[in-house]
Amino acid sequence: MNPARRHMLRVKELGCLICRNMGLGQTPADAHHCFDTSDKDDFLTVPLCTEHHTGATGFHGLGERRFNATYKTSERRLLAQTYRELWL
Repeated sequence: MNPARRHMLRVKELGCLICRNMGLGQTPADAHHCFDTSDKDDFLTVPLCTEHHTGATGFHGLGERRFNATYKTSERRLLAQTYRELWL
């Protein structure tokens, strides 16, 4: 298995960061690519459940600004949390 695929599987195994940060426990996660660019990097991903990724209350449903305001976070903060949890 290539390193990027292995990394994305590990990210997904963390479960949704928003759900956990809200005290909702462990929920299955998709890998959300951070920093909307045409050159998506699999190492710049954070785990979000389907609702918090693509649902009405998710990153793609609310848009970046409303998502950040609603959950008091940012892609940068979620990425840092992901790396801390993977590597510490």
